Amino acid sequence: MTTNGFPKSEKLCGQESIKRFYASARRFTCYPLRVAYLKVDAGASSPKVLVRAPKNLFKHATDRNRLKRLMREAYRLNSEPLKQHCRQTDCGLQLSLVYVAAQVLDYTAIEAAMQKTILKLTTAL
Repeated sequence: MTTNGFPKSEKLCGQESIKRFYASARRFTCYPLRVAYLKVDAGASSPKVLVRAPKNLFKHATDRNRLKRLMREAYRLNSEPLKQHCRQTDCGLQLSLVYVAAQVLDYTAIEAAMQKTILKLTTAL
């Protein structure tokens, strides 16, 4: 069943869980995204995602918020293969998406990178 939103159950949140995640996560870059992921043994129903746009690259909050919104939308529209893979293999996944380009790219570039990222994650797990 496909949902039209990005519910709280799919968000990676909490300082302690984020610290533990970054301590042992594997990383790769799919420009303009830097991806960190961690396979979790607990059979979670869907991957938990953290979306970030760093303040040191984008001083204006409106730019950061727009980038995060674009990344969430690209993830939401293209995440079904990743969710299906997690259900089939009964593995949980924690995922961090950080925008690393110095300028604000358009949605098509972000979506293309997201599609490459999801394809790479499904083959890596």
